[in-house]
Amino acid sequence: MRNYLFGLILLACAGTLSANQDSDFLAARQAFQTGDAKGLDNYARRLQRHALWPYVEYYQFRMVLQSTDIATIRNFLQRYEGSLIADRLRADWLKMLGKNQQWQLFDAEYPLLGNQDTELLCYYYQRRLSAQDKTALTDARSLWSTPTSMPDSCTPVFQALISSGQISQQDIWTRIRAALEEGQTGVATHINRYLPSNDSLNSADLNNAAKNPQRYLETLKSKIRTRSDREIALFSLLRLLRNDTNPAYVQWLKIKDQLTASDRSYFLGRLGHRAAMRHDSRALDWLREAQNTTQPYPPSDTVLAWQIRAALRVSNWDEVLKTINRMSLAEQQVDTWRYWKARALKAKGEALEAHNILIPLSDEHSFYGQLAREELGTMLSIADKAYRVSNSEVIAMDRKPGIQRALAFSRMNLRTEAYREWSWTVRNFSDPELLAAAEVARRHGMYDRAINTANRTVSQHDFSLRFLSPHRETLKKVLRQHELDEAWVYGLIRQESRFIADIKSHAGAAGLMQLMPATAEWVAKQLGIQNFRQNIVVDVNTNLQLGTYYLKHVLGTLDNQPLLASAAYNAGPGRARRWRDNTVPLEGAIYAETIPFNETRDYVKKVLKNSMYYAKVLDHGNDSPTLKQRLGVVRAAK
Repeated sequence: MRNYLFGLILLACAGTLSANQDSDFLAARQAFQTGDAKGLDNYARRLQRHALWPYVEYYQFRMVLQSTDIATIRNFLQRYEGSLIADRLRADWLKMLGKNQQWQLFDAEYPLLGNQDTELLCYYYQRRLSAQDKTALTDARSLWSTPTSMPDSCTPVFQALISSGQISQQDIWTRIRAALEEGQTGVATHINRYLPSNDSLNSADLNNAAKNPQRYLETLKSKIRTRSDREIALFSLLRLLRNDTNPAYVQWLKIKDQLTASDRSYFLGRLGHRAAMRHDSRALDWLREAQNTTQPYPPSDTVLAWQIRAALRVSNWDEVLKTINRMSLAEQQVDTWRYWKARALKAKGEALEAHNILIPLSDEHSFYGQLAREELGTMLSIADKAYRVSNSEVIAMDRKPGIQRALAFSRMNLRTEAYREWSWTVRNFSDPELLAAAEVARRHGMYDRAINTANRTVSQHDFSLRFLSPHRETLKKVLRQHELDEAWVYGLIRQESRFIADIKSHAGAAGLMQLMPATAEWVAKQLGIQNFRQNIVVDVNTNLQLGTYYLKHVLGTLDNQPLLASAAYNAGPGRARRWRDNTVPLEGAIYAETIPFNETRDYVKKVLKNSMYYAKVLDHGNDSPTLKQRLGVVRAAK
């Protein structure tokens, strides 16, 4: 008994020491963030045995990096070689070296870097240009096409590209247009400085168009004469188009004759794109017209994707097939378009060619991989691909320094740092190592890391780790009250929160089922919960009670279809209803694919895919519905 009590005392002391050291680390981190070098040094003295000591050293180095000698920096890099913290310090050092044009040291360290960003990539191109590398400009040209702001280190590279003629005046206007299409007026203005002053974007007109595009277009009348006038007019039309199709179309009809054939093709493509997103019956006509001009503007894969979706809504399989074949080769390999190409071929009676696409697709663990299986008449099966790691493998994985650092960050609720450290540590793991790491994460309650890590396996899988089922007894009690499908609810929770009980989104959604404050309060009133407070929403039992009640309510108002209810849970019931066709029923997969919001479209597919795997992992038997049955047919709105 005495030894037992002594052991308990030791454990208690160790726990207190760990908690104190965690507090010291958080204080050291705060001192670093506020530039308090003296405070950082004071805390550092007490943290040399902490799992995150390398970070404390990194903080100290960063405070004095400019004045630190090369040997000291390299000593740190050698001691922690292969770690995330060494890579971070190397990146910081390289940026300093690039800025100071210390190319000899830069050349030695740059090849050793793991995480590369655009700022460093531009320093790398600067170095190659300084060494008269004739291929540098060709390699760097791809950086020009981004519509977003670029680091200052890219400016000398861009200037060299323009001076050499690798970037033409037309290329500059193309990037300005891309920036304006994304609403990045500041970026467009910045790019504008590369143009001659007598042939550049009119900043005053651009500001007026950004403030009130309708008024700008109404005062434009027949004044479109220069390239600047045309680009700002197109920008104004796109601004209107973001809110509604018809006002933009009315203004378009007034000015289209003043635009070039290429400009007209460009706008018609964007008009058709937005109309397709709104399920407007005119979309396909506009998209076709965009390409039937004397100077067709090259459509992006995004525009083509919505042309395909518009064609799916009207079962125009010829259009589906033709448009998929116009996409970039890389985009054509996306599982979405391989599936719909196979369906189009099948609809045209080309079954053999369709099967040649569906067979390899059916091996993929995705929404469309499952649909491909069912199209081939094969049901989902996971038993033949189960892999279990041994306890000794898990213990060995738990001891790895990178894993220990990630666990320490997680313990202190520093989720971003935990995510980065974990992702770096497992980046080159084999399948067995990934599964051992996933099991470590599961045992420590890092369910999101467990799922994401198990998801990365290539040939050896453990679907019980990919599709974890925490809190099952609690959930079962709640589900019995509402008669909801356990596999579907688990599929939804997995997508909402990855089972992080106390997580809160930027929008304010909280807990396992990510309830918005207003929704939680409404449900609490329906359930008669007295003295309801928002802080109890993250409690597991409370969150599941509130979330499943709301899910059942939404399901009941949307034809008891999990597809519609899943869309409604993410984007709201009103939108889920509006996305139906007005006159004809829609195949569930087509409804899902034509959801306008990227986030909701991806969410719905993943929830329903998850449901299929959970039905297998939770052993719901052979009577569990197929994915096509879960998707169903969505009745017409009228």
